[in-house]
Amino acid sequence: MATTLLVPGLDGGGEGHWLSWFEATIPDTRRMAPPDCKNLDLSEWSALVRWHLQRSEDPVWIVAHGFGCLAAVRAAVDCADRVEGALLVAPFDPDNMRLAWMLPEEPLGFPAAIVASTNDPHMRLSKAAFWAGYWSCEFVNAGRAGGIDPAAGFGPWPDGRAIFHELQRSPAAIVRQLAGREAPHLSRAI
Repeated sequence: MATTLLVPGLDGGGEGHWLSWFEATIPDTRRMAPPDCKNLDLSEWSALVRWHLQRSEDPVWIVAHGFGCLAAVRAAVDCADRVEGALLVAPFDPDNMRLAWMLPEEPLGFPAAIVASTNDPHMRLSKAAFWAGYWSCEFVNAGRAGGIDPAAGFGPWPDGRAIFHELQRSPAAIVRQLAGREAPHLSRAI
């Protein structure tokens, strides 16, 4: 069984945030406490994500928001064998933050989806689509959804939960899950 690691953004994903709703409704979920929400040190943030990934006994699904998406991607490529997949919601634009050089330059190596909006203050939709293509992620246009946070009206977010479940049931995710398991009928034959 997989664990779900929630990686909040700068707002911490507190009470009333859709991340809190995910935490309350998805079994075996753990939330990462961000280092310092005013500190945009991607190395520090990604080291914390990596720490959580390496200490999980089970494979991990990542659900990240905002700046947490950048930290999750950076850490996850170092631990791709531990990651089942990732839902990256309203990521910050790494080019605007001069952090793109710290991110992977190839497909992520696990199923992933980027959810972005047409009026996100931290990343233009076209840039989010670019990163989705660059990393071979699914791309979801959420419409006029701002930063997909409580300020934009996102507390409970059933559409986000549906996107996450669809990602978990994608053919790429199922193949990845099966590849990590020993086939009982083959072990008996050997």
